[in-house]
Amino acid sequence: MKTKFVLFFSLIIITTAILYSCKKENLEEGMTASETPLTPYTISSPNYMPQLHIPADNPLTVEGIELGRKLYYDTILSNSGISCSSCHFQSYAFSNPTVNSLPHMNLAWNNKFLWIGSEEGVLENAMIFEVEDFFQTDISKLNNHNSYPGLFKRVFQTTNITAHHVAYALAQFVRTQVSINSKFDQYLRYETMLTPSEMNGFVIYNSERGDCFHCHTLGLFNDNNFHNIGIDSIFAGQNKGRYNITLDSTDLGKFKTPSLRNVELTAPYMHDGRFSTLEQVVEHYNSQVKITPSLDPILTKPNHQFGLQLNNQEKADLVAFLKTLTDTSFITNQALSNP
Repeated sequence: MKTKFVLFFSLIIITTAILYSCKKENLEEGMTASETPLTPYTISSPNYMPQLHIPADNPLTVEGIELGRKLYYDTILSNSGISCSSCHFQSYAFSNPTVNSLPHMNLAWNNKFLWIGSEEGVLENAMIFEVEDFFQTDISKLNNHNSYPGLFKRVFQTTNITAHHVAYALAQFVRTQVSINSKFDQYLRYETMLTPSEMNGFVIYNSERGDCFHCHTLGLFNDNNFHNIGIDSIFAGQNKGRYNITLDSTDLGKFKTPSLRNVELTAPYMHDGRFSTLEQVVEHYNSQVKITPSLDPILTKPNHQFGLQLNNQEKADLVAFLKTLTDTSFITNQALSNP
């Protein structure tokens, strides 16, 4: 009797083990996409770029970036048939040749967004504005879509898509819109040489002769700040600039410093697109600066009292240098294009 009991008990243990093994195997085979690990993604940048900080609550993943890329090009974001890409064209460094939109480029290093800095913080804050205020996205369309619910579940482990999730996905993609491979970058990496004209333009740019470098610092080629550069002497409406946010009279006429990377591709220039060529922009600094109480101190220095006073060759050299900031690999990068 005892022997039969031992055999019966052993049989139960073996059967249970087999059933558990089969159940575990079936669970692994049926594991959903949202339960499998996401693929981490790292942005590499040269040492002359500032340190990049990624928010802990939105780490970069290959899957999250691809979701953001899909959304960036999808008109589902709007109620009027437009997408992010409707205003930001890759061939123009994600700017727009018909309006004065700031380009989507190296925004991962910014903490103030739009021409007057009406959105501040991390990139996610700017994307929340885009989703909720600019596009006024109908989130229900995403929740009822045939593929987006599965994609969001995969990336954010959620079955209910919110504006927060959409903004976070967009932020992941926009962070990867990195331009760091211009001719000037290649020069800094000792991969090419600048022409005599380009080099002379760089000297003008990076010295008191042109004083460009104070606001357009090397690396990002902007300082993430706001300046009145003397394009107006009377301020009204949108031309009041940063003042419309702070109500501080010292901010009258101040606008965000745009990056000069890919500046050859991002016309028209200034917050209102008043200049159509780089030559016009250089001539403004050279001879057309208007003096007002809020004018940037750099433009009131004794050696700039009557403008830069560059001669024609120096102006041409400065433009030649600015064109070395064009990054053709950025505007042809398939990873940033319409999926």
